[in-house]
Amino acid sequence: MDNDTSGGYLAWGVDHIAYGPVELPALVSWIKQGRVTAESWVFKENNGTWTRAADLPELKLLFKSKHAPAAEAGASTHGIQPGSLRRIKMLADVEERLLASLLAYLEVVRVPAFGTVFNRGDHGDALFLVLEGEVRARVMIDGRETTLSTMGVGECFGELAIVDHGPRSADVIANSASVLIKVSAQALRRMFDEAPALAAPFMLALTRVIAQRVRVLTKRYEDSIHFSRTVHGDEA
Repeated sequence: MDNDTSGGYLAWGVDHIAYGPVELPALVSWIKQGRVTAESWVFKENNGTWTRAADLPELKLLFKSKHAPAAEAGASTHGIQPGSLRRIKMLADVEERLLASLLAYLEVVRVPAFGTVFNRGDHGDALFLVLEGEVRARVMIDGRETTLSTMGVGECFGELAIVDHGPRSADVIANSASVLIKVSAQALRRMFDEAPALAAPFMLALTRVIAQRVRVLTKRYEDSIHFSRTVHGDEA
């Protein structure tokens, strides 16, 4: 019986998404999280075969000791339910099973009222989604605050930083106690490596957000040009 644990593994998760390739410790972690069960099919790269997880020699003891519990539908991670992610506009159309899988790549950040999420000039490496509360983006000009935008439940911010890792262009402050979902650039890379089928709908949703922001900025620019021409036309 082949008991060689070298090489990588691909696993067909309970959410019907193929994950991997990963090394054995990551596969064990997925089993403990319930993302891979005894009945899940696992591809072993060193011999090129698909096998039920419970039939792999290196995993049998784990399933016997843990009884290979399957992940319950709607199980929570980070203290939040997959369905609560539907509050986020960019995730509203993502399938339920994908939302549950997405939780493994997210961080929950709790910010007290008037707390700082990040400061202007900070290195940007994460996108934030507002799950609860409200935050505002501001800049300080001549010692006075100018609010650029206010983001409530369902909104996101920092989307460009996760793409280009550029410096933050404004401070973001919590107007009230807030719960934010953080998607780091590192987590996004891990998602692409482990579960491209999950990364694809997430990136499509993110692209739509960026496109909408560009349209809004374009409209504001056009309005400012019209206003400027009207004012100068009246003066003439």
